[in-house]
Amino acid sequence: MKKTVILILALCAVSWAQPYEKKVEDALKTVDAVAAKGPFQPKWQSLENTKVPAWYEDGKFGIFIHWGVYAVPAFGNEWYPRRMYLQENEREVFQHHVKTFGPQSKFGYKDFIPRFKAEKYDPNAWATLFKNAGAKFVVPVAEHHDGFPLYDCSFTDWSAAKMGPKRDVVGDLAIAVRKQGLRFGASSHRAEHWWFFDGGMKFDSDVKDPRYAGLYGPAQPRRLPGAKRDNQPDRAYLNDWLARTSELVDKYKPELVWFDWWIEEPVFEPYLQRFASFYYNRGVEWKRGGVAINYKNKAFPEKTAVLDIERGKLDAIRPMVWQTDTSIGLRSWGYIENEEFRSANSLVDDLIDIVSKNGLLLLNIGPRADGTIPDQAQKLLLEMGKWLQLNGEAIYGTRPWKVFGEGPTQVLKGGFTDRKQKPFIAGDIRFTRKGNTLYAMLLEWPGKTATIKSLPSLKVGSVSLLGHKGKLQWKPGADGLTVNLPDAKPCDYAQTLKIALK
Repeated sequence: MKKTVILILALCAVSWAQPYEKKVEDALKTVDAVAAKGPFQPKWQSLENTKVPAWYEDGKFGIFIHWGVYAVPAFGNEWYPRRMYLQENEREVFQHHVKTFGPQSKFGYKDFIPRFKAEKYDPNAWATLFKNAGAKFVVPVAEHHDGFPLYDCSFTDWSAAKMGPKRDVVGDLAIAVRKQGLRFGASSHRAEHWWFFDGGMKFDSDVKDPRYAGLYGPAQPRRLPGAKRDNQPDRAYLNDWLARTSELVDKYKPELVWFDWWIEEPVFEPYLQRFASFYYNRGVEWKRGGVAINYKNKAFPEKTAVLDIERGKLDAIRPMVWQTDTSIGLRSWGYIENEEFRSANSLVDDLIDIVSKNGLLLLNIGPRADGTIPDQAQKLLLEMGKWLQLNGEAIYGTRPWKVFGEGPTQVLKGGFTDRKQKPFIAGDIRFTRKGNTLYAMLLEWPGKTATIKSLPSLKVGSVSLLGHKGKLQWKPGADGLTVNLPDAKPCDYAQTLKIALK
């Protein structure tokens, strides 16, 4: 009897493996066939011919969404699924899990999935909120490091379409977002899954159970003993990565694809070239104004995709378009209890500073497991929308001026500097332009007058203050352009001077 059961299980495994392998093979054939047609070939030299889409460069502001099974424990941050299996380096999370839910051999990450019901998820309400926030594009996380896609993925049974919510979360949001006239993107963090659950292989946990390999596997060591770099994925895993990512493109036609950092590992390079060629060619076929890829660090040569800086900024104008991704919450990207939220003033100032340097802001929120967006997050988004409704002409469709700004506050360059940045003060000004119109945004109210030192010799035709109906008195001089300001501020945050240059 025992031998019969083993034989049946073996046959089932074979019967499942064959369709999976065939689907991967077919997906890769499609990728290479689309790449072969051109105009973009899977070579960096060819991919350098891509252009940043006008809708993207003009849009300036998008919403990022980290939502997944990790919203159920709502503890620590969105890396809870990894850290709950790390006994040494993440002792706090490990012990919290054991104390709250039981040992990992009895209650593993998979056991949160039935609790991830998304019963109050309303994609139309989300899309309306994002539009009212002034966003022009929306980028949900389609699959995070935890290996649980929120879309209808053909290459696994472990997805939101088949478990938990039992709905195509990403597909439903894509429809709702486009109804609001916004652009839709998607992010993939699949690369890091190669090693994400490796901690569970070091002690008695459900990660070791072959029944759950579809979720936890391959759970390879992140770094082998004595190695100088991370353990590189094998060909089977890379093929799976490319198949999943190309399916995401063909099913939902995202106009922006965002990748996390680990694709910079050398073994990914030819796969990135194949994917970019496939995706850019699809973008040409769709005739929707073009598509873009976001990357971090040096995963792509800089002319072949758009650089993204996590929780950080630049200190100067970058000739090529770039992007900051940061979160409304300071402690986590996904929902956690007792989150520490940013202020609306700091978010508006960051948007202005980034745009003045030829960048865009992708601002993240973390919904609860039931699909509701925390009230504080909604309030912050609506505050940004209110500011943009009045001052948006100084943001949307603008380009950098000859200098990004002036003022005493020095911005720190690089990623993960958000907690280290000093707040802007009176005298900090940022510029954008449209044709002969220059916008000077006063990041803090200076009082009765504002002097713009960068304008000592330019001929000025007129000066107005967005949101203020009265006329302003202004005077050019050797020290710059001095503008007399009204007693009352037109809005709660940064104020925008609109300057017509002759």
